[in-house]
Amino acid sequence: MRVRDAYEQDAEEACAVIRRSIIELCILDHQCDPGTLAGWLANKTPANVRQWIRTHHVLVADDEGGILGVAAMSASGHILLNYVSPDARFRGVSKALIRGIEARAAGLGLSCLALESTSTATGFYRAAGYAPSGAPVRRPGANLTHPMQKRLPDQ
Repeated sequence: MRVRDAYEQDAEEACAVIRRSIIELCILDHQCDPGTLAGWLANKTPANVRQWIRTHHVLVADDEGGILGVAAMSASGHILLNYVSPDARFRGVSKALIRGIEARAAGLGLSCLALESTSTATGFYRAAGYAPSGAPVRRPGANLTHPMQKRLPDQ
């Protein structure tokens, strides 16, 4: 497995990984509620993923079989997503992606990363050194999110 910058031609496959991850792995968050799921998936389109690749720092983990996971960060250090294919769960994909995002942030001179975690992923982020940074927030028509942050080591 390798972590690399995403290319626009990755958008379709990356989008499929994101959508499958949400549908299959985030059941704790969407509870199989059609409205919640529809709201969460609404902007997860190949066109939007292509736009994110152009405007944000988007990384993919891949191997010879294709894309295993996708992570994105804004230029200001806000982690926008980190999803793994259900077929690659528990293989270190999310850890590799978060390390890649943290390295990118450090390279940009950022001192802190922030994110809104799903309930499904809060344990993962805590284990990676992220701490709660506010009360959980329910997004309209979506799931409960947990604000978290991590200070990066000084360069």
